[in-house]
Amino acid sequence: MNLSSFYPVIGSSRLAESRDFYVRLFGFEITFEADWYISLRRGSFELALLDYTHPTVPAAYRKPAQGVLLNFEVDDVDAEWERLVLGEGLKPELEIRTEGFGQRHFIVADPNGVLLDVITNIAPSEEYAAQFVQVDEG
Repeated sequence: MNLSSFYPVIGSSRLAESRDFYVRLFGFEITFEADWYISLRRGSFELALLDYTHPTVPAAYRKPAQGVLLNFEVDDVDAEWERLVLGEGLKPELEIRTEGFGQRHFIVADPNGVLLDVITNIAPSEEYAAQFVQVDEG
């Protein structure tokens, strides 16, 4: 398969609020906007928002997104904690903490209840280090 793009599409009942959230707080730019679908991009990263009741969604699946977690890997998670939680007042669903599996992170939610895990990768503990698999990038 020749894959030319891959990105999440969040089924939402709060398109404008979600658009503003991702544009203002995460630096996305709008690349397409209709009353039922919004495409966002930040560099090579894409995200879309879709009115979950739109007829392009099969009827049995016309439900808002739930059980979705988006990872945002950043250079300085502590600075993002200061900006998003302390500065912007986002409610932490998981307080900032360091994990033995190689992350320092916290979790907040977007207007749809989609969880955003803001992460800085760190060295894993000895217990977890052996579980990482080397991937050939070539």
